[in-house]
Amino acid sequence: MPHLVNDEELLAAAKAARASAYAPYSKFAVGAALLTAEGEVFTGCNVENLSFGLTVCAERNAVFAAVNAGRRSFLRIAVCADSKEPVAPCGACRQVLAEFAPDVEVISITLTGDEYRARMSELLPRSRAGILG
Repeated sequence: MPHLVNDEELLAAAKAARASAYAPYSKFAVGAALLTAEGEVFTGCNVENLSFGLTVCAERNAVFAAVNAGRRSFLRIAVCADSKEPVAPCGACRQVLAEFAPDVEVISITLTGDEYRARMSELLPRSRAGILG
């Protein structure tokens, strides 16, 4: 039976991942921690590029790490940023998350502890994820 990672542990992992962010242009570091159905946690941070369109968000980096490890079923993702209000995943991250987990729970926190929770179905209503399968 896998260890059931609680919200506190998942949020701590997102905060720790944020420390690895490469954000020299925006100075906006973000960390994410993704919990799989198997009880594993995969983390990611944002990685910027001078050609800003090549930047990859923390959420997608966490999803891609999990997929690379053969995981495809996700329960929750925590996102941590130093912002006044909790940030929600961008549109590209929402679509990538919805591809694998159309109703994944998103927990977003600030460094001061403000929190926002939503389901992907709320953040990306009428998602077309999974229509080909």
